[in-house]
Amino acid sequence: MARKNESPAVQAPPEPGDEYPEKVRILAEGRLVSDRLWNADLAPARQRNWRVRSLFALWMCDVHSIAGYTFAAGLFITGLVGWQVFLALVLGITLVYFLMNFAGTAGQKTGVPYPVLARMSFGLFGANLAALIRALIAIAWYGIQTWLASEAVLVLLFSVWPQLTSLDGPDVPRILGLTPVGWAAFLVLWAVQLLVIRRGMETVRKFQDWAGPAIWVAMFALAIYILTQAGNKFSLSIPGVAPLDGPAALTQFFSAIALTVTYFAALLLNFCDFSRFAPDRKTILRGNFWGLPVNFIAFALVTVVVTAGAASYFSADQYRGQDMFKVITDPVAIVQAIKNPWITIIAAVTFVVATIGINVVANFVSASYDLANVAPHRIDFRRGGLISAVLAIVILPWNLFSSPVVIVYFLGGLGALLGPLFGVIFTDFFRIRHQRCKVSDLYHEDEKGLYFYTKGWNLKAIAALVPAAVVAGVLALVPALQTFLPGGSGLGPYSWFVGAILASLIYYTITRNDPRTVRARTEEHD
Repeated sequence: MARKNESPAVQAPPEPGDEYPEKVRILAEGRLVSDRLWNADLAPARQRNWRVRSLFALWMCDVHSIAGYTFAAGLFITGLVGWQVFLALVLGITLVYFLMNFAGTAGQKTGVPYPVLARMSFGLFGANLAALIRALIAIAWYGIQTWLASEAVLVLLFSVWPQLTSLDGPDVPRILGLTPVGWAAFLVLWAVQLLVIRRGMETVRKFQDWAGPAIWVAMFALAIYILTQAGNKFSLSIPGVAPLDGPAALTQFFSAIALTVTYFAALLLNFCDFSRFAPDRKTILRGNFWGLPVNFIAFALVTVVVTAGAASYFSADQYRGQDMFKVITDPVAIVQAIKNPWITIIAAVTFVVATIGINVVANFVSASYDLANVAPHRIDFRRGGLISAVLAIVILPWNLFSSPVVIVYFLGGLGALLGPLFGVIFTDFFRIRHQRCKVSDLYHEDEKGLYFYTKGWNLKAIAALVPAAVVAGVLALVPALQTFLPGGSGLGPYSWFVGAILASLIYYTITRNDPRTVRARTEEHD
């Protein structure tokens, strides 16, 4: 039996004639694991070489992005003043830090990725439901973020070389919605990301180790430039936005905290895809500490400085007819308004690196594992990545993004499922099983196994997921619930919390005295 804080020793030597030279069979009471549940990528991690630096760099890649900046800067136009925005971000990321430690611990202790971890609570095959929900969200946002970054690069390049704008003008024929130059920019970014993921998780780690710090350098440079240009005109007040006070400010403040947590909701589910490569829990705690509270707070400071500085700078004579709200919340618009060719070129490169970083962390890795889990004997991590990349083109993400109905109801509805999934999976691991896992039972189809349940499905997990998801979906999607509170806020930002807590309570109530649960607590584990 594994001692506390040790990774389970569940691996046996490779068998002669194995289809994978590095393949390690996990023995389950004398039986080989099922090919429907196992491949080398879904097996417990063999190498535990993700140290504090790698986890720190992972969070730098995830936080320092166009989406991250736009999210943080967008809080300014809600009516909160600078110190309120900063405090909300600090409190939100502190909560994320503790939640992410829970998610990371589950991955480190078991050594398995998210879809395999979900087998504990949803069943050997029911886990595919949890995996595919996460995969759909990941693929959609992977395509959207790749397209947005390609558009940003084109905008900046056109501002340096205006003569190229004719290649993307309104009279240029479109192919499925994009001009030829638009397709070229999109496919180049698409291909670069695919190359990173195709080389496996070790290449992902090495890419993040240098990409994260590189993005920081560019962010600091932009902040210094904006501060220098704003000079004594710097102010934390945003022109045209009336500061809120009283109940209105309070409701917006708590909404900002909730939105900060929701921003990380997807990674709260699949952080175990990365933490499983950490050698011990202490590494996760330290990597998360430097990467989340420390790194995010520093990023929040830079965001406050750049946003307020841009508002001060562009509200004066230097404001060149740009849409004020667009300029202060969109780093691409800020760089475009500066009209410095060198800054523009550096920014274009930075946006490319930042997009690759967040897409790999938040979307690509997750989708690759999730699709591999559906048919492990046919799809490995690399094939899962290739399928994800192809689907990201097939869905024509620019059409998705231009449709409010798709963004709000389809992606918003899927997003409302993330909280209930988190509630079920981690309540099962921490409250029901007390962090105990028989890893070998995750990989074979024996009906007597701990995670076989009813033909591979845990119906109690579904019973907890469905009502919680319905409630969370109503809170997230019903228009009447979005703006009825003072200050124009609503219940939408709290949908993740409500879904997670409700699913957790239902699952714990109907599962805690289940005979299988009692057996899971007492039986010897890997």
